[in-house]
Amino acid sequence: MRIGFLITARLKSKRLPLKLLKPLRVRTVIDRVIERAQQVKGISDVVLCTSTNPQDRPLVTAALNNGVFYFVGDETDVVHRLVQAAKFFDLDYFVAITADNPLFTIQHSDIIANEAKRERYDFIKLEGLPLGVATYGVRTKAFETIDRIKPTVDSEFWAYLLNKPQIFSIKTLTVREKLNRPDLRLTMDYEEDYKLISNIYSNVPFNTVLDLYDVVDYLDTHPELVKLNANCFQREMAPELKAQIDRVYAENEKQIEDIKRNIYSSV
Repeated sequence: MRIGFLITARLKSKRLPLKLLKPLRVRTVIDRVIERAQQVKGISDVVLCTSTNPQDRPLVTAALNNGVFYFVGDETDVVHRLVQAAKFFDLDYFVAITADNPLFTIQHSDIIANEAKRERYDFIKLEGLPLGVATYGVRTKAFETIDRIKPTVDSEFWAYLLNKPQIFSIKTLTVREKLNRPDLRLTMDYEEDYKLISNIYSNVPFNTVLDLYDVVDYLDTHPELVKLNANCFQREMAPELKAQIDRVYAENEKQIEDIKRNIYSSV
């Protein structure tokens, strides 16, 4: 079974322009994301998935400089881009993260990879972690299924398409103890987010990659830092899009099951 690690990356951000090229203790954000992905066990390939837009060429260069693969695909259709990347690299399963999360969990990505090998869930998700830390586990054929049925090309919120237990087998891993901190925001959408993560990288000691436990300890002993991005709001899926997706599943469940069956039975 081939399991890959797919990093979704673009340079189109308007709120924090070119954020993936910003420095985090000498190296760039995208470099930090790649180096964390390289620490995940049980992964056959790390692939940076970006677009054909010339603006994103620096991300291809970053992939090459860090010794990982890259894939260029559709600018707006994230689901289709990831499906094509997974199929191109012959992946049965993949762990996924977006590149604006340079502190994503290595430990739980390992767990996801192990779960995928044992149980073959269609979709593995994590609950309880700080915002921007959780990765997802996805069976490639499940992603191919939602690529066929998705009601809109704007597929940024693809997890909602997969989180349908009437169609897909889903495993939820609830994170407990110290890392169960959904109150913390460790993603990069705004300048305030970058200031916080840059401060963490500058002040928390590490060798190869930052340890999340050390990050939580640092923030608990410096509560004033958490206030840096306390007023940043996470973009959420529009209620009308959720309703549209729910309607597609409700009205076409048998057809969706047939599509899934045909995809899963193909070699």
